[in-house]
Amino acid sequence: MNRKQLTILIVLVVVVGGLGLVVFQRNNASWQSVPGNLGRKLLEDFPVNDVAHITIKQPQAELNLVKDEIWKVKERYNYPANFSEISGFLLKAKDLKTVQNVKVGPSQFGRLELLAPDKGTNAGTLLEFKDKGGKAIKSLLLGKKYVRESQNKSPMGGGDFPVGRYVMVPGEPQSVSLISDALSDIEAKPDRWLSKDFFKVEKLRSISMTSTNATNSWGVVREAEAGELKLVDKTEVENIDPSKVTGVGNALSSPSFNDVLAPDAKPEETGMDNPTVATLETFDNFVYTVKIGKKKDDDSYHLKMAVTAKLSKERTPGKDEKPEDKDKLDKEFQEKLKKLEDKLKQEQAFEKWTYLVSKWTIDPLLKERKDFYAEKKEEPKKDDLKAEDLKQDASSKEEPKKESTTLVPLPLPEVKIEEKK
Repeated sequence: MNRKQLTILIVLVVVVGGLGLVVFQRNNASWQSVPGNLGRKLLEDFPVNDVAHITIKQPQAELNLVKDEIWKVKERYNYPANFSEISGFLLKAKDLKTVQNVKVGPSQFGRLELLAPDKGTNAGTLLEFKDKGGKAIKSLLLGKKYVRESQNKSPMGGGDFPVGRYVMVPGEPQSVSLISDALSDIEAKPDRWLSKDFFKVEKLRSISMTSTNATNSWGVVREAEAGELKLVDKTEVENIDPSKVTGVGNALSSPSFNDVLAPDAKPEETGMDNPTVATLETFDNFVYTVKIGKKKDDDSYHLKMAVTAKLSKERTPGKDEKPEDKDKLDKEFQEKLKKLEDKLKQEQAFEKWTYLVSKWTIDPLLKERKDFYAEKKEEPKKDDLKAEDLKQDASSKEEPKKESTTLVPLPLPEVKIEEKK
């Protein structure tokens, strides 16, 4: 390379570098942190108690949480919503504060994902808060999450995590800010906002399973709360493993569900026209009838339940009960009765819905009678027996070991030496 070519190359580098600096300064001028109002509340004078309708809009989804007597999820047939999740979200929204004010022009909104949800690519999440009459109270657009890189990255990848989010009050471009909460759980997913309260089978006494295949039906029962579950109608030829029977003792003791279907869901679509039926009885005289329908591709099952209870309204005094203990025992009886009545009323509210539950929730019930049998020990195969016999024969024909020819010295006689006088 001669001197002329070198000079041209240096000039090109200077020109390109200068153009890059100009572009950078332009972008930096349209997107930079500006001082003032740091720590201000995003939603000033936010009347949390007046909010009766929350709308979450995303490019491909919309969710409406509506309050009358209780909060409900509109997109799930007005199924009860999770009150603690909604109240926690409203209080968080009320206290959101800016940690950085960002000066940004409209051309940069897409870069921060602060476009309206109907704009498609690079759109944000729009939150709208309304009162009982549908009047808008406040709104907020959630944009791109601010991600911090982890110093100790895993060799498997990942490690970065969101620590904040860009936000903007719609119609106020100058209000773009960065907050210190990523609000990652604020999504237009109906199942995310459902109340997950569900029925619970407590103090199990018995289970009776009626399968669509009669040979797979079975039942277990125990005589006392702390007693051992035993298989009903066990035959002499059945070798039962007690630990496998005990394993169903916690069936539906703390079930959960993933989603709900419409109350008028068609039985032939859910499998409720020919379900597997489980009847569970408790020592508190609750009787649960659980119907298990079709399995979906994600391994979840359709489930419906019903519950009844025969509760004693009066207490039967004990044989050796003392008169001075009567008032105390009567009070305890009435308190327990009230709890059971409240439990029954609450759980009967679940009867009109069809639920989607995970496989592990009902796994203890999805058994066949043979699943309780003890595992058979495998007997040695004939070929293995022949090989063992041949091995023993070969060992018996081995030459006897030669006796050792090592000489062992005999002890010498003791010799006494007398002293001369």
